[in-house]
Amino acid sequence: MDQSLTQRLDQPLRQKGKHRGRSRGKQQIAPRQTPQETQEQQTSPADIPVPEPRPTDAPKADAAPVEEQKSVGPKASDASNQLNEEKARQAKQAHPEPSARESSTREPSTETESEPESPAEVPIPTRRPDTAEPEVQPPAVAPQPPEKPAEGGDEKMLPDPRSADRPGEKMPAGEVACRDRLKSLGVEFEEHGAESNPEIGCSIPYPLVLKSLGKSIAIAPGTELNCPMAEAAARFAADVVQPEAKAEFGADLKSISQASAFVCRPRHGTRKLSEHAFGNALDIASFTLSDGRKVEVGPTPPEGDAKFLNAVRKAACGPFKTVLGPGADADHALHFHLDLEPRRHGGTFCQ
Repeated sequence: MDQSLTQRLDQPLRQKGKHRGRSRGKQQIAPRQTPQETQEQQTSPADIPVPEPRPTDAPKADAAPVEEQKSVGPKASDASNQLNEEKARQAKQAHPEPSARESSTREPSTETESEPESPAEVPIPTRRPDTAEPEVQPPAVAPQPPEKPAEGGDEKMLPDPRSADRPGEKMPAGEVACRDRLKSLGVEFEEHGAESNPEIGCSIPYPLVLKSLGKSIAIAPGTELNCPMAEAAARFAADVVQPEAKAEFGADLKSISQASAFVCRPRHGTRKLSEHAFGNALDIASFTLSDGRKVEVGPTPPEGDAKFLNAVRKAACGPFKTVLGPGADADHALHFHLDLEPRRHGGTFCQ
């Protein structure tokens, strides 16, 4: 390719005869140098080292081959100069400027170095969890209304010293003497096992079950009482009820129907234990006479019955410490309540 280009440039400079041979002779004096030889001469250690031009000085490198060619040999003719310039231009086109090429390979721009490389795979963001609220399902069981608060009687009872009473290995002398008095009054009774309920506080260490209140006065149904209360009921029947029945009706007392004796419970609507919880109370619902007459306790008894009932009720206040009946409250509208609850100064409560 170099040869064809040289011929084209030489065509307008051809001369006949001696001039043509002279130009060839001059070409032998200054041999043609390829761009590679020019570059080797430029970087040869025998020559004076030329500092590598900065990228901004790149245009000055274009003149380097021309100056080196001038320093290699003597001055040539115009044709030789044109030939050398053409060769330099061809070499420049064939090989880019070394300074620009080196600067592009050895000194990359800071923008390229600082720019982070893109990852091979684009990370996929984690899928957000489903934040939609779950559909509210109806409860499997219908809600129940809150329970009503327990009544006063269901609460823990107030302490009572008698709740700690328990039977001993041997019956106390007082209990033995009480039983002897019952036998002398003609009372029929049976011994019963001790009653005790620590959770509530009920207690009768030596209870009795009465069958009768004397030789001719029965009591039913079976009445469980402590011995002092059994003795008080037997004496009351013989000393008060029997004479009043004879005076008012002209008949003897045959039996007494009781509504309640020992019952482990508190007083109605309170946290205090009832005297029934210690076998210390007796509720009388009616009296039966020897002629078959039955006198029932109630708010509006017949006139004859009312006189008898009022006399019995009034006479009970003394032998018993508490006496309640119709008119006292709704709980005692149909019976007489008699008990031996100890009171201050030996007093009584009769209503």
